[in-house]
Amino acid sequence: MAVRDRGSAAVDFVLVSLPLLALLLGVLQAAAYLHLRNVVVAVAAEGARQAAAADRSTRDGGPLAEQVLARGVSDRVAAGLRCTATEEAGVAGTVLVAVRCRGAVPALLAATGPVLPVDVTAHALKEGR
Repeated sequence: MAVRDRGSAAVDFVLVSLPLLALLLGVLQAAAYLHLRNVVVAVAAEGARQAAAADRSTRDGGPLAEQVLARGVSDRVAAGLRCTATEEAGVAGTVLVAVRCRGAVPALLAATGPVLPVDVTAHALKEGR
């Protein structure tokens, strides 16, 4: 080994490991975001189904979705999302309940607060109309 090659392995390791670490963190962030978005989709759908029941008010959909969301994610994530329920006109005079959950969620490594937007809407056919 020549004297001029001493320490080159450490430099090579740093030059390779830093981009790999950034790639790994990016993949983890994408996976966490997609999982959270799927949870919010399921929560909005559940809120819409509950609010569409014949014995429920449409306005119940938003708070119900937020209650389910609070059980499924951390308090920090749940605090960044709000769900609302409205009625919409459907095809052939039907009434649809729409539950929309929107807000922002924190990134894995960002301590600055919510930075990733989430906007999900779910629909269900209102019973008894």
